[in-house]
Amino acid sequence: MISKEQFLLRQPSMPQETSTDKFYFDLCNHLANVAKEKNIFPSYPEKVMERAALVLIGYYQDVISDAGVWRSFINECRRLYGYTVPFFSNAGDDYVDYELNKADVRFMVWYALSMNYENRRVCYPFDKEILDGAEVWFEELEKAYDDAPIPEIYRFSAELEIHSEEDRPEIMRLANWLFLHCYLMTPAYALTLTEISSEYDLTKEDGIIEMQKRLDLSMWQDPTGPLALYLGEWLYLIVEQKPAPEPKTNEPEGEHKYYTAFTNFTGGKTLQFFSTYEEMNRFFIDALGWAEGESHLEQVKNDHDFVLMVDPKKGMLLARNIAKCIASPANHLYDKEYARDHAMDLLTERGTCPGDLLRYICEKDWLPDAVFPGSEDKELVKNNWDFISRCYLQQYYRGD
Repeated sequence: MISKEQFLLRQPSMPQETSTDKFYFDLCNHLANVAKEKNIFPSYPEKVMERAALVLIGYYQDVISDAGVWRSFINECRRLYGYTVPFFSNAGDDYVDYELNKADVRFMVWYALSMNYENRRVCYPFDKEILDGAEVWFEELEKAYDDAPIPEIYRFSAELEIHSEEDRPEIMRLANWLFLHCYLMTPAYALTLTEISSEYDLTKEDGIIEMQKRLDLSMWQDPTGPLALYLGEWLYLIVEQKPAPEPKTNEPEGEHKYYTAFTNFTGGKTLQFFSTYEEMNRFFIDALGWAEGESHLEQVKNDHDFVLMVDPKKGMLLARNIAKCIASPANHLYDKEYARDHAMDLLTERGTCPGDLLRYICEKDWLPDAVFPGSEDKELVKNNWDFISRCYLQQYYRGD
């Protein structure tokens, strides 16, 4: 049973109730009850299924009121990728913008279940359990669609101007709801929140205070939602209905010294692969001029299968334990069998592969073996690698 407190926590008007809350609260519990009665998500704990129902009801309220969050998401997907809904881009001629669609429900069910359940976090979007459950829930939402009242308070972005001082209180209220409680943002942010909370002793008042300060910073510094956009980017899309202006960057002049030394030694190559630490340490000495007779970057001494990459502005980055997954023609370490089991980790496990390197190898199509567990659908990953990386990796992919 989903409590009223759980439901209200996710509403833009919280903690106040509105006249339409009862309809959507009852519908949310109806979805959960149908799921239990028909056993449509048998491999997921009940609490995870209930969180998915809450997420789906948030989407439902959004499209009925055209609040702007879902509209912003699919418009940005079209701008970034040329499709409407990730994975389910072949939505067909019956897809209606900003209304209830089966493709939307399929995506939201996959997204909510995957982001909220560690044991099945990397789940194939076309898994039969996902599709069957989404079908049942879509039918229930469709039945209620004509009678559903327009949710109060959901048109929070109407007639706001993002740089208006007069609108600033409403913009900040919207920002807080988006970051902390919005159905589209919170599933992807859940792991970041877990990482942050693990840094503090929450049994002590000081720990709680310090964590709140960290969350205040995270609100503006960490990306969120399935597209891993920063809060300012989401606000622009929702309020101004257009992408945020590109930020000005102060890039250093000239080439980074590591880039120059690296490419001079390799004849212009910007990537190098090493099976052992000893091989890589020798490269540091011979190519970069680091001190002879020393063990450099000793913190990775017990790792293996290294990749070094250089950028003319950012310098050098290092990745470990992943070289076997990269199908570069110049990589003698590539192991197709190993990659079949581990290549997907680069797109879904935080800290496995630096974002710049991941983008580079995917743009080169050097991750051909990446598939969702239990699937052989390489094309799905090949066509959606950027979205998958954003959704799973968040700041580890979009951060500098």
